[in-house]
Amino acid sequence: MTVLERTRLDIRPLSVFTGAEIHGVDLREPLDDDTTADIRAALLRWKVIFFRDQHISHAQHLAFARRFGKPTAAHPYDGHPPEGFPQIRTISSKSTTGRRGDRWHTDVTGVINPPAGSILRAGKVPPYGGDTLFTNLAAAYQHLSAPFRTLVDGLWARHQFGGYNGDLDNASIYASKVRSNPNAADHAVVRVHPETGERVLFVNPGFTRRINDVAETESRHLLNLLFEEIARPEYQVRFRWEPGSLAFWDNRASAHQGPGDFAYLDTERVLYRITLEGDVPVGIDGTPSRLIAGQPFTAFDTPEGAPQ
Repeated sequence: MTVLERTRLDIRPLSVFTGAEIHGVDLREPLDDDTTADIRAALLRWKVIFFRDQHISHAQHLAFARRFGKPTAAHPYDGHPPEGFPQIRTISSKSTTGRRGDRWHTDVTGVINPPAGSILRAGKVPPYGGDTLFTNLAAAYQHLSAPFRTLVDGLWARHQFGGYNGDLDNASIYASKVRSNPNAADHAVVRVHPETGERVLFVNPGFTRRINDVAETESRHLLNLLFEEIARPEYQVRFRWEPGSLAFWDNRASAHQGPGDFAYLDTERVLYRITLEGDVPVGIDGTPSRLIAGQPFTAFDTPEGAPQ
């Protein structure tokens, strides 16, 4: 009997490849070891899991995160954490006025050790709009044609803040912070998941700048093709936020996007995110990612029970 067969949880898949809702657990209460293991197994299987009606505090959010890893600081550059909780990033639609939404991205892949997971909690959400899309990067790799898999298996790519379209090439305060203290790393285009052993198509338009060791035009064509693959609708799930909603994704095997329709609403959307310290990705030949600039994105935690 597998973990998922014996679980006490009610796990409801939302699409063929990606996403499941988990019911039957109260995140206000400490998780026991069996429940923690069952949630982790569901995360590894579905890449992103969702919880409803979990009206938890910042401290309970942090306690939940600690059951699955070591929380990092809120963000390398732009966290806006709530007072007393430096591990929590506040994400407000007011800070993205005029934007048409995020590009597909895997969180913080511009560092040498991108987060292992991210846990995003609803604070204030509109009655409609402001959804988040998720896609399964293991499924995207698996369904490439065999000759193309052979090609991408040997490729490496530069990841950095600013990503494919150089959207930090401007005079904003955020862009100035990035330029003064850059983070960049070379990651294998296909990484091996450290827990499942799956091969994962590890590129995203939010952070992947170019394919290394090929001409610029070749890089752009390859990346456009790979970005199109990871955004195929059959690998996606769309999550509608409600009060008390929480999304937990495996950042090693997924990408996500906020379409940005909240920019056209009068209601502010506020979400709170915790990221978990990740390992250094490894390609299929066992070669680890290479640090180009910056420092690892490591744990920034306070002992349980310490004042926040």
